[in-house]
Amino acid sequence: MTTHDTELILQTVAVTGTRRTGHRTIAEYTSLFERYLAPFAPGAHFYIGGAAGIDSLTLLWIAGRTSARITVVAPGTMDQQPAEAQQAVARTRDRVTEIVELGASELRTTAYHARNRWMVDRAQMTIGFPHATEPSAGTWQTINYTAEQGKPRLIVPV
Repeated sequence: MTTHDTELILQTVAVTGTRRTGHRTIAEYTSLFERYLAPFAPGAHFYIGGAAGIDSLTLLWIAGRTSARITVVAPGTMDQQPAEAQQAVARTRDRVTEIVELGASELRTTAYHARNRWMVDRAQMTIGFPHATEPSAGTWQTINYTAEQGKPRLIVPV
């Protein structure tokens, strides 16, 4: 599949991943994003959860390195998100197409899973970055929900 093919076929991409990212360097994440996000970026619209970790790293990378449209999705409000996530959104606000706040009153597992389903329902595929040695309930829930919807998913352990 060429970059041209991905432009024509996959226009909307949900991104999910671990919040635990300290075990790799920024250079390593940049390399992974160049390899696995960049081919989809031309003409794409990315849906990214407004959390710390992969969410914030991919937001910064996509906003800084591509012209793709970006929607950041929070389960409650952005004010409820971790400082790292709020800072990433603030730094990229001029590149973010839309911020969606789903309004959950309590930030529990059910609220995060609802956010993940919301993103997958609007995307044509999901790219997941689960932690390589630990299960991640949210990341794998999103990847599995994508599969249940019959949509393609790309899994890149980090």
